[in-house]
Amino acid sequence: MAENHHHLFHHNKDEENPEKPVDYRKEEKHKKHLEQTGGLGAAATGAFALHEKHKAKKDPEHAHKHKVVEEIAAAVAVGAVGYAFHERHEKKDAKKQDAEAHGKKHHHLF
Repeated sequence: MAENHHHLFHHNKDEENPEKPVDYRKEEKHKKHLEQTGGLGAAATGAFALHEKHKAKKDPEHAHKHKVVEEIAAAVAVGAVGYAFHERHEKKDAKKQDAEAHGKKHHHLF
């Protein structure tokens, strides 16, 4: 039997290049970009929800449809805000790890 198995999902990148250090500054910039994208998505879906709310008032025949779409858009906006908030904390962690990697430890006394 063949000893070498090629798996799609069980591939560990660390085994390929174990010497490569983690660039925390690059990771921090990437997380910042994702945070900004999440905020932009939240603003866009929030605006769309307001648009659908306005359409529900103006179009009484299809008001139920517009209200359903408005609720979905509002839920997506809340999710996008949560994602942006998550990425903000990830960015802070990357910044903290970068400071620790370069010997800049913060000692909080109080």
